[in-house]
Formats: sequence, structure tokens, C-alpha cells
Amino acid sequence: MASGGGAPDAERRRLAEADEGVAPWRRWGPYLSERQWGTVREDYSPDGDAWSYFTHDQARSRAYRWGEDGIAGVSDDKQGLCFALALWNGRDPILKERMFGLTNAEGNHGEDVKDYYFHLDSTPTHSYMKYLYKYPQGEFPYADLVATNRARRERGRKEFEYELLDTGVFDEDRYFDVFVEYAKAGPEDLLVEITAHNRGPDEATLHLLPTLWFRHTWSWAGGTAVPNLRQTEGAVRADHEELGTRRLYFDTDAPVLFTENETNNERIFGSPNATRYVKDGIDRCVVHGETGAVNPDLTGTKASVHHVLTIPGGQSATLRLRLTDAELADPWREFDATMDTRRAEADAFYEGVHPDGTSEDERRLIRQALAGMLWSKQYYFLDVERWLAEHGVDPLGADPRVRNSTWYHMVNDEIMSMPDTWEYPWYAAWDLAFHTLALAMVDLGFAKGQLDLLLRRLYLHPNGQIPAYEWNFGDVNPPVHAWATFFIYELEKHRTGRGDRAFLENSFQKLMKNFTWWLNRKDVDGNNVFQGGFLGLDNIGVFDRSAPLPTGGHLDQADGTAWMALYCQNLLEIAIELAVDNPVYLEQAQTLFEHFAWIAVATNRIGKGNESLWDDEDGFFYDVLRLPDGTATPLKVRSLVGLIPLAATSVVGGWADRRFPELVAGAREFIERHPAVQTVVASQHTMGPGVRGRHLFALFGEDRLRRILARMLDEDEFLGPHGIRSLSRHHAEHPYTFEVNGQTYGVGYLPAESDSGMFGGNSNWRGPVWFPVNILLIRALLNLHAYHGDDFTVECPTGSGRQLTLYEVAREISGRLTSTFLRDEGGHRPVHGAQPKFAKDPHWRDLILFYEYFHGDNGAGLGASHQTGWTGLAAVTATLFHLVGSGDWGALREEPLS
Repeated sequence: MASGGGAPDAERRRLAEADEGVAPWRRWGPYLSERQWGTVREDYSPDGDAWSYFTHDQARSRAYRWGEDGIAGVSDDKQGLCFALALWNGRDPILKERMFGLTNAEGNHGEDVKDYYFHLDSTPTHSYMKYLYKYPQGEFPYADLVATNRARRERGRKEFEYELLDTGVFDEDRYFDVFVEYAKAGPEDLLVEITAHNRGPDEATLHLLPTLWFRHTWSWAGGTAVPNLRQTEGAVRADHEELGTRRLYFDTDAPVLFTENETNNERIFGSPNATRYVKDGIDRCVVHGETGAVNPDLTGTKASVHHVLTIPGGQSATLRLRLTDAELADPWREFDATMDTRRAEADAFYEGVHPDGTSEDERRLIRQALAGMLWSKQYYFLDVERWLAEHGVDPLGADPRVRNSTWYHMVNDEIMSMPDTWEYPWYAAWDLAFHTLALAMVDLGFAKGQLDLLLRRLYLHPNGQIPAYEWNFGDVNPPVHAWATFFIYELEKHRTGRGDRAFLENSFQKLMKNFTWWLNRKDVDGNNVFQGGFLGLDNIGVFDRSAPLPTGGHLDQADGTAWMALYCQNLLEIAIELAVDNPVYLEQAQTLFEHFAWIAVATNRIGKGNESLWDDEDGFFYDVLRLPDGTATPLKVRSLVGLIPLAATSVVGGWADRRFPELVAGAREFIERHPAVQTVVASQHTMGPGVRGRHLFALFGEDRLRRILARMLDEDEFLGPHGIRSLSRHHAEHPYTFEVNGQTYGVGYLPAESDSGMFGGNSNWRGPVWFPVNILLIRALLNLHAYHGDDFTVECPTGSGRQLTLYEVAREISGRLTSTFLRDEGGHRPVHGAQPKFAKDPHWRDLILFYEYFHGDNGAGLGASHQTGWTGLAAVTATLFHLVGSGDWGALREEPLS
């Protein structure tokens, strides 16, 4: 077996071989999405309604243009050849080949997957992976899920979603637990073990169809040669012009059903088929008995090995398969031993990830969170110029009626980390930055590659803008890329003793281009107050910040301005780090310091009337509405918008003073030359030396810090039992309203789902807890503690009389976040809400779902149920304070004077 050696080191050796180009251990992985239908890539409609143009019902019959989907699926890193699971319980109206869920228009809270599946394990090279799908034995309630949720939608948005457990289909445990395990015997040799457990009391039949197929690449413009699958003895042979020959071995005498991955035009479009054998041929054969729908010549571009398993109640059945580039006389020799070895190596690898002192339940949380991160890697292919040409758009003449028409330079052709692979099977810029923090715990090389990817010339717009997400690449996500880049750089330096200067320098050059785009495009008045627009916080404000304001004018955004301050700080940190080897970066460091100083001046400006972002009466930051007549009005919504200025907090060690006295002198001269800057610095007392000579860069001083923290740590405002809420609970009794032309706009505290359809879908920042911004606030508190030390304490919770250091406050918030997923004394995990099955059933209670956001008062999971993306940060919160045990975050970030 390749990559031998002791179990603790085996996976790390594979990672090193992959990073160094010695062996392609990452070539095969879980790179299929769980939903390709309803995506922008597949949308060729005239009105841009992606959900309606390509539906779940069509997906079994219609070939995809840009990617593939499947259950527990894997593929090569260009998705040429795909493998996934199909199932049939003898009752469903269709073969189960992909996850089912509601479209944006069907659910009372928007799109939502309606299957139960769990990413249980994965090593970073995918040398071992484990997945669980829970498949009902009764007919899957497709129609009931749609009809009931639609009825709830018609009654309003305040009811909870109707979920699969609510339908009763799992009553009496009449379902199958289908476990799929993968283990690599070599980089191109994938072992597959599928075990189906009948959890019900009675014997039940399961049709289990491991399926192999080629992504359709041959009939589009610029297409490739048609590949071929055909049956050989004990295997399906796959021939592809780029992949060469592969074989899927199976250890049974089950029949193999062949068809073509071609659209059934008769069913979808009412036009003739080019071939008798089409994409839904296997479905028609197995479910509807149409034996003529599959090719008797045992050849095609899609094939399923059709196992019919009759499993007694409480028993299980296991199948073995092997997908390899080798022709093997005995594919099963050492199969079981290799599978056992990879399981043991995975256990050993994660023993090195779990810090000392973590409980068994914390370790379960960390491992499943990271498994979800790794399972959510997806091959993402979209050549935007070609896609636009297929829409009839000339790249030299952008058409505003077609989305992304100014992004014709983009060619997406990579494995990328997705928010999740059903609800959000596309990357998003700020999501991706947060993903890398968790991914770096197990795969620094992949994390760095993901950050680099969006800065490459085929992604970064020629004008410097980072693409936001596929529904609108030109929208604006918060600029957290530099923060994540420097975090990963410092993590690697701390872990290995050396930083990757080439990575950091390459990123800095491109990030400066994006920073300049922000300066030029998002400061309407040129006064260092920014109007980022959407900025990811959909539904948090009074108005849709992506659309023209009903009042006219524009918003000066407290969060947009703070994001830019944080961007300045992060780039300043990078410039100082690079200046250690190359003094040319000192000039850029000086420039970035000056940018930050002017933003701090603008943030602290006490203007005429209501012009300031800071409201001294409330002790909080607000957006300011600037009207066409020159007047200004603060929008007094206590939300994360007013806490983001706290997140713009960074520390530079005292070593920089000694190493770069010219930078210190330049900063001092700049401050003295500009009275406005001098006034702000003097009032803050933040840029002077703190603990161990450290320098703090923040937007406000101690007085405002204490006032903001008093609100943030108030359990009747922001501090919830499971983290910092996105909106103050104050607005439950005191909703904020604003009238325009006889219409009232309002914001009230809603701990669960939003009652506003302003943004469509299940967008909600009006009360629930979100992990990404909580992580930034924890970082800020640790930085503040590194500067102020243990002598600075605050009351936490506000009104409790308990004084904590800012380190202890950060640990408190982190613990509340982590507790969302951990069992309480009654065995209940708050994330699962009131579902008793997850609390009491031995086959459910250790399974964890990582939702998009969480109920602000009880921690129940809400939104996308597999938003493992930035909620994978739970692995970070569960480990961080075991690692930073000294209470001195700053000590981990000191630069020695070599």
C-alpha cells in the first residue's frame, strides 16, 4: 500500500506528498455537489429565474451543462468521471439519485433541503471518508413537504419549516441508515464500502445502485470526445481521453444497467431524442419496469450496479466496490485490511488535531465540523464568457439584463470550498475567507490555495473587485480576505516556525489592488466614510442596501466604514511583516497607517446635527441616511452594524518600534501635522504602548469601548445563551420604524426567522446568532486584552456584578457558541431544537448538523441545515481556548528580533 508508516504520521505524509507534487492524493474527493439543478450556471432562462428554469423534477432527465450532483458522491478534480449512490425503496415515484428540497418560492422561509444526511468523517486528502444517509422505507413525502410548506408560506413567515421528521415517515424507525465509506489504497485507487442498516422492526427491501457516469462534456461548443463505459468481467470499464482507463470492480453478480448521460428531450422539451437511451433510463427501468430504457449492449456513459437487498429488521447488508486505474486480478485482496488501516490513520490524525483537555463530545463536534468542511469541497466550473455567449451577450457590450455580464474574464475551473453543496453550491467571497480558518486546522496547503484563488487574474476583476457570489459577482461582501490571509500566515509560522513569505507577498500585491477599488468605488463623498451596500448582512437594516433607497440619497455605513478600517489594519500588519525582509514595504505601511487614521477621524467625527456615525446619547454606532437635500438622519437600529467597529481592532507588537524606528517617526510626524488626527489619537489613548510595548489600532478609545461592551454583554440586548445576537433584544419591545412617503419600514427583534421577504430566501440577520461575526468579535476582544492586560475588566453579563478580563469575556462568548452543539445534562443538543429523536435515539443523538445561523434565545439551528461553511468555525471555538491557555493571545503573535 502507498504511503505506509505509522498511523499518526501517515495522513501528514500524504499531505506533504500532495503539497510537494510527489503524489496526487487530492485528485479524487467528494467534489460532486448535492444540487446542480436550480443553479445560476444551469440557468438559460430569459428572466433569470434559476429555480424554475431547471427543477428537481427535471434533474433526473436533463443533462447538466457545467457540473454534476449525487448522493455521497466523488469525482476526479476536473469532474470527468463521477461516482455516487442511487437508492429505491420500492415505493418512491422516482429513483433517489439526489437530495430533495424546496425552492426559493416553495418554502415559507425559502429554499431548504429536506433530507437527512451527515458528513461523519474525512481526512484532508480524502484517504478516508464516511457519510450517512437516512432513507425512509415508506414513500418519500415529496408532495406533502411542498404542499404543507407552501400553505405555511401563504399564512405568513412566522411558522417554522415543516421538516422530513415532521411528516412521520421515520415513525417506528422504518428507515435505512446507509453508510458510505471511502478509503484510498493509492492516489488513483479508491475502495468503497456501503453498509445499509434496516433500523425498522420488519424485513424490508432496498434497491441499492452504485452509479458511475461521465460529466457531459461532448455535445457543447468546444466539446470533447465521447467517453465510454462498458461491462467487463466483474467490473465496469471507463475509457476517457484525459483520464485514461478506470475500472469499477464490484464483488457481487448484480446486473449492470447502462444508459447515456443525455437529456430526455421528449420528456423535457417535447422534441425527439437523439438516442433511445437517455439520462433517466435507469430510473425508468428500476422504478417503472421499462427494461427497454437501458442498453442491452451493456455500454453507455452512465451505469448502475443494481443490487436488490432484502434486509431483516435490525440487520444490515454490506457491498464492496473499487474504483481504480489498475487492472487487478484480485481486487479484494487486502481490501478489508486497507479499509481498517485508513480508519485507524484517520483516528490518529484527529488525535493530533484535538487539543489536550477536550471532552469526548467536543472531539465529536470538532471532527464532524471539519468533516463537513472537507466534504463541502466541490468542483466548480463556469467559463463566464462562454456562458454569456450562450445567452447571446457580446462580452464587449455588457447587457444589464443578464447577470454577471461584466465578468466575462472569469474562468472558474477549480476545487473550491462551498458554503454547502445543496443550498449554496457556489462559492462566496467572505464565506470562503472564514472557511479557511477551520480548514487550516487540518490542511494549511488547501486553505492557502483557496485564499489565493480569488485573487488570481481569472477571478479578480481587472478593476480590482473580488467576485462576491455567482448570483451577482459584482455585489460586495465584507473585505475579510486580508484578515484571513494574515491569520493563516501567522498560524503556519506559529505551527512550523517559518512563515510563507511568497504566499504573503503575492497576496498583498493583489489585495492592495482590491483595497484601491474600495477606496475609489465605495466612498461617495471622499470623506473616508464608506457605503459598501449589501455587505452580506441581508435583512439586518431598515432598507435593502443593495437597491436604490426609497428616500433617494445614500447610506453612510458604520459597518462599511469599519470593514475598511479592519482592511487597513490587516494590510498594515502584512506590510510590516514583509518589511522585515524588504524595507520597500515600509512606505506602504506608512500609507496604510495614514488611511486608517483618516478613517478613524471620520468614524469619530462629531458633525452638525445627525451626521456622525457615533451616537453619544445611545453609546452606539448607527448607519446615517444622507438625503438629497443635504440633511442626515441616523437609523437607530442596534445591530451588528454598530458592533463591527469593535471588530476593527488589531495589535502590533512592540518589536516593530525597535525594528522600524523610521515608521514610528513617520507616524508621529503625520499625527503632529494633522490636528484632526492628533485630536482623535489623544482622545483614544490607543496608539501608545500597552502591555509589553504593544500598539493597538482601534476606532475608539476606552470610554466608547466600555459603552459598547455594556450593550454587547447585556443579556437583554446582544448577549444570548449561544453567542452574540445579530440584533439587540431591545427591539423586541421597541421596534425601530421609519416612514417614507406614507410607507412604514421597520426592524424588530426576531430570534428565529425573519418575517420580511425583502431579500427573498431565508436571509435573516434580525436576531439569530451567526458564527462569522462572533469570531471577529472574539478576535477583537483577544487583541484588546493583549493590549490592555488583566487590569482592564468589564461586567459580564452586564448587571451581573461579575468582573471579567477581556480574555475571559472572549472565552465566555466562545463557550456559549460551542455549547450550541454539545449535549446538556439531559442529553439534548440545543442545535436540534425540540426534535426528541436527535436527543434520545441512539442512532441520531451523536449526529450534528451545522446550520447557517441559530435561534437567538435557545440556539436551535435555522436556515440551511448543512451550512458547514462558516459554521465549521465551531471547530475553532471548541479548540481555541484549549490552545490559548495562557490567557495571553498577544504572546502567540510576537515577532522575535532575529
